[in-house]
Amino acid sequence: MDLRKLKKLIDLVEESGIAELEITEGEEKVKIVRGGSGGREVVVLSPPAQGANPPAVQAAAASASAPAPEKAPAPEGHIVKAPMVGTFYRSGSPGAKPFVEIGDAVKAGQPICIIEAMKLMNEIEADKDGVIKAIMVENGQPVEYGEPLMMIG
Repeated sequence: MDLRKLKKLIDLVEESGIAELEITEGEEKVKIVRGGSGGREVVVLSPPAQGANPPAVQAAAASASAPAPEKAPAPEGHIVKAPMVGTFYRSGSPGAKPFVEIGDAVKAGQPICIIEAMKLMNEIEADKDGVIKAIMVENGQPVEYGEPLMMIG
């Protein structure tokens, strides 16, 4: 797992307000826990099969245990969570325009993404009116039940 992906996961935990996030990718396992003393995130990594963490992962673990720099308050809003396990897609077909972009106004019931589960494409709809503040998942990324997908403010 590369440093950019780890940073994005740490930011996701910080922005969404969830207490804990655990992801397994191949032989690598990352667990991010929010809270503790000083409100820091803790990253626990199980080593890959080769027996040693790549330098980027070691750097991410070291930076995660350092005090967090002062940031602007995270945007507040309603989190749309994955209702199932599957693969997240922002558009109805490859190369098509995404259903929504950050800054788009949405109405409750409007399709905002698709989750493919067991070869079925399931449209995920906005469950409240508002504006898309954040898209927290990359196109084509696997998602778990309850994982934050988007923030509507």
